[in-house]
Amino acid sequence: MRHLTLTIRRLIRAAPERLFAAWTQPEQLRDWWGPEGVDCVAPEVDLRVGGRYRIGNRFPDGRVAWIAGEFEVIDPPHRLTYTWSLEGGADLAERVTVRFERRGDSTEVIVTHERIASEAVRDRHREGWEGCLAGLASYIAQ
Repeated sequence: MRHLTLTIRRLIRAAPERLFAAWTQPEQLRDWWGPEGVDCVAPEVDLRVGGRYRIGNRFPDGRVAWIAGEFEVIDPPHRLTYTWSLEGGADLAERVTVRFERRGDSTEVIVTHERIASEAVRDRHREGWEGCLAGLASYIAQ
């Protein structure tokens, strides 16, 4: 089976250290994670290789989708790689790599989402990641 890859980029006016912390600390994730209209609930992060994370996305209709996975690479403040699965979803975990690359007084946040099963799922991920990065940029600008 052929799997798809998606890459989303956003330049955010902040240091990589600040963005890495926002991405990995539950109390910060709660404030920005998710596309518009989606609330982050009960984020858990065990930030170590082999550690797990779990994030709830509450949709406007009240439904909550739980995303969970395991950290594979932690290289602060430059890179995170982790598996990605919807609880109760497909057997093969997808993989997400987030890179934080300094660009002058800003940082380019590059999300690469791999092992996506279909174009429809890739399109949903694109919408979700674009919304997440917009939320992160707004959160950081406050």
